[in-house]
Amino acid sequence: MIDETQLLDQLKSENQKDKAFRALITLYKERLYWHIRNIVKSHDDTDDVLQNVFIKVYKNIDNFKGDSKLFSWLYRIATNESITFINKNAKRLQVTNEKAQQLAINNLTSDVYFEGDAIQLKLQKAIATLPEKQQLVFNMKYFEGIKYKDMADILETSEGALKASYHIAVKKIEAYLTKN
Repeated sequence: MIDETQLLDQLKSENQKDKAFRALITLYKERLYWHIRNIVKSHDDTDDVLQNVFIKVYKNIDNFKGDSKLFSWLYRIATNESITFINKNAKRLQVTNEKAQQLAINNLTSDVYFEGDAIQLKLQKAIATLPEKQQLVFNMKYFEGIKYKDMADILETSEGALKASYHIAVKKIEAYLTKN
């Protein structure tokens, strides 16, 4: 396991940047993929967003101040890129963000990379009914097991607010699953 500080130094060094960037991709690609996938739903869209994330990171690594962990910064970029993607997609389709999310979930069954069953699909539909922030918090906690402290860095909010959002999200999902 490579040290984050060492990796950051290498990323900011002209003669080590490309090698360090490949190490960064190897280190975080899978985790970021699933984080993005939980937000945008489609495998192909996830690949596009992930590519945009790494391009942004490569271009902006010198602007990273180190106020948070590198991991948190990457996740923040991935989250923002995912939300931007959803917003652009909704605008392109001339529908609300919620409707765009619903369409993405409806397309999951035809996505060859979706391995979930009916229960998993129902859970995705329940998650889609949540407000955007609750969706993020639920996905990060439930699917990715991210600690509230790290989530607070990524989403730039308090741990208490995140715990409340998660609790409310769980209650709404339970209610949806019971009703449907």
